[in-house]
Amino acid sequence: MVKLTIDNRAIEVPAGTTILEAAKQAKIHIPTLCYYKDLNEIGACRVCVVEVEGKDQLVAACNTPAADDMEIRTNSPAVRAARRNNVELILSQHKVECTSCVRGDNCTLRDLSNMLGVVQENFDKKYDTMPWPQNFPLIRDNSKCIKCMRCIQVCDNIQSLNVWDVAYPGTQATVKVHHNKPIEQANCSLCGQCITHCPVGALHERDDIQQVIDAIADPEITTVVQIAPAIRTAWGEAFHMTPEEATVERLGAVLKHMGFDYVFDTTFSADLTIMEEGSEFLEFIQQKNPEDLPMFTSCCPGWVRFTKLEFPELADHLSTAKSPQQMFGAVTKNWFAKQKNLDPKKVFSVSIMPCLAKKEEAALPSMKNDFGTADVDVALTTRELDRMVKSDFLDPRDFEEIELDSPLGTGSGAGVIFGATGGVMEAALRTAYYLVNGKNPEPDHFKAVRGQNGRKEVTIELGGKPIRAAVVSGLANTRQLIEDLKDGKCQFDFVEIMACPGGCVGGGGQPICDGEEMAARRAPTLYKLDMHDQLRFSHENPSIQEIYREYYRKPLSELAHHQLHTVHNVEEL
Repeated sequence: MVKLTIDNRAIEVPAGTTILEAAKQAKIHIPTLCYYKDLNEIGACRVCVVEVEGKDQLVAACNTPAADDMEIRTNSPAVRAARRNNVELILSQHKVECTSCVRGDNCTLRDLSNMLGVVQENFDKKYDTMPWPQNFPLIRDNSKCIKCMRCIQVCDNIQSLNVWDVAYPGTQATVKVHHNKPIEQANCSLCGQCITHCPVGALHERDDIQQVIDAIADPEITTVVQIAPAIRTAWGEAFHMTPEEATVERLGAVLKHMGFDYVFDTTFSADLTIMEEGSEFLEFIQQKNPEDLPMFTSCCPGWVRFTKLEFPELADHLSTAKSPQQMFGAVTKNWFAKQKNLDPKKVFSVSIMPCLAKKEEAALPSMKNDFGTADVDVALTTRELDRMVKSDFLDPRDFEEIELDSPLGTGSGAGVIFGATGGVMEAALRTAYYLVNGKNPEPDHFKAVRGQNGRKEVTIELGGKPIRAAVVSGLANTRQLIEDLKDGKCQFDFVEIMACPGGCVGGGGQPICDGEEMAARRAPTLYKLDMHDQLRFSHENPSIQEIYREYYRKPLSELAHHQLHTVHNVEEL
């Protein structure tokens, strides 16, 4: 332990604790900007500087260890002047467009400059510009980049993709794509973690809201929207609503008010995915040799894109089942359109997803239907949804909950937990157990796959046969697992992979809470909904039973293969 004084307050902390963490334990707030705990502690922005008695220079609190007998002042005149000066320097290289910036109401730099009372700019403006393809799902605007390096750190250390790099040294430093490649040629998985870790508006998703607004306004078009499981954990954060307030039923009422003709739940197609992927796995496991590579889930388009870019030889080991988003689109423009006597070409299918990669997935040529249109016309992120609601000047609290439209609005608790890491695996094992044994397991029998650990390994039994399963989230963890498989260090039969740490609840399209990883806070909402759901098995969903009885006949039927499965072409990116 070390003893020190911060703002005349005696504090005792473990050796190795930084000044910033010591102050936090004493409930003394030191502002930060580039700092991100356990990820970016480089002291680049100099906003967290403090004065240490006996030192002739101010020090960065985020990476300076506390020491015995230190006397620290966090708000001395010298600290205040330096802090304000540093923010003004950062602003001189930042294109200030708060009124039109997607982060205008959620920007750490804006909040910091307001709190410091920066009301005029005392330095000449000089910010970086860089051409960027505006049709790419991920948009970078270097005129707003503050060189905090967070995007580099999360991409390199958490996702192991190395998309970003620092170009030019010293005061001319800027962040660009590695090796100065066009972003389309970089190995970007579109996970969007660089966006959720950016403190300003330098990174954001391609905005597709206007396409949806135009479709709603067209009287010739029938608009259908699906809501992904992870959305219900986060959409209300922008409106300061609790998860209990921000239900999917309340969101359904809001979307109906905005003009959507049909509002459905992606948990329906999550259940459909389980029927198809689970049946596919049971066929696979009958033919698999112990040393063969496992079958990998294909629900996460970020992981699928990562596979095609980094490990194309594994593409044939991906499940051929489409993701729930794409299955829903296929069902909407085929079975549902027939049910309602709708022209599929005049059905506009929208998905609300926690993910950027869903935009790219929806646009793949292989995701077009027999009518020549995309199964999903537009994929919106949770943030786009929130902006769209705000643009209509709506307060979701003013709306009473409604039931989602039937039959595609019915989903099970197993479908709901798809949004958390381990959820796909658990849902699949629940139904696989039933298909093998002819009876349901206890719903929580496979809960060992839950939790925020980046890699979980379990062995379970199906029909007397041991099944080795793994659950991985985060692409650095994924890379390590693949290398271990190739080196023979481990063997599995079934592997679930999510590109984003913690799964879809921590997706790159979710609301941004700067400095905090939200997956662990959001995931319990899904498990609570599952626990209280009367339907906890995908195969017991009456809407799933109906669609097989009336249309697909059985999982893996010829029609199901045609509409609900795909080939993962490594050339298709």
